[in-house]
Amino acid sequence: MTDLPKIAWIGLGIMGSPMSENLIKAGYAVAGHTLEREKLERLAAAGGTPAGSIAEAVADADVVVTMVPASPQVEAVAYGPDGILAHARPGTLLVDMSSITPRTSLDLAEAAADKGIRVLDAPVSGGEAGAVEAVLSIMVGGERADFDAAKPLFEALGRTIVHCGPHGAGQTVKAANQLIVAVNIQACAEAVVFLEKSGVDLGAALDVLNGGLAGSTVLSRKKDNFLKRDFTPGFRIDLHHKDMGIVTEAARAVGAALPVGAVVAQLVASLRAQGDGGLDHSALLRCVQRLSGDQV
Repeated sequence: MTDLPKIAWIGLGIMGSPMSENLIKAGYAVAGHTLEREKLERLAAAGGTPAGSIAEAVADADVVVTMVPASPQVEAVAYGPDGILAHARPGTLLVDMSSITPRTSLDLAEAAADKGIRVLDAPVSGGEAGAVEAVLSIMVGGERADFDAAKPLFEALGRTIVHCGPHGAGQTVKAANQLIVAVNIQACAEAVVFLEKSGVDLGAALDVLNGGLAGSTVLSRKKDNFLKRDFTPGFRIDLHHKDMGIVTEAARAVGAALPVGAVVAQLVASLRAQGDGGLDHSALLRCVQRLSGDQV
């Protein structure tokens, strides 16, 4: 028996599976639902309870967590006769940890309030490695009291946990995060091509760069991807393309210019057009190589 809240977890992808498993390790009872049978089997093997539907997953939950790819998927699992809002109990806390538009988060909070359901938008940064290691950064929008209630759950998933403001604020901060990450990866990719074409030992160069002002979490996490040309997805180009669309739209709405971000957004789009959308976002290196005349 435990006094911890019962969790329903919707979406068991690259991020959702390890995150839900970290909650199980922390002692939470987790019922999970996804459309992929092997992910449900993985949840069961970790000690969770597979659910055949959203209704089944959320029926007895105190907290419902959603971790799905984008706004359309959040709307699909939240709304309609088979959705979360139709089956979660009044008083339930709905924590959306997907990366979606701030507008979608605001609309969800408003619709949920009509059902007596509380909502936090709580997108994360740190990629698959951060999810596995439970060291994610979690940026949260919503009521402070709901954030305080959810903080023990967040502490089982991440290391940097910040209440950023009202509904939608978490998603706005996440959009800024994705802008910085994309531009950083692009700069690293350009440096890699420059160094290689100059005949410098790439491993040695990246080590010394990462020890100085040019160092970053991006370079630490992605150095081996660049060195080995291993673009196994930790965070797919397809998803970063979606996120660059979110930040571009949100910036336009508030009158913020993103000149460098706009260029990187187009480079990410070009990668997708060339069939690289399923690769890790460090595959921006492939785009720079093509522009530099390399065959990849």
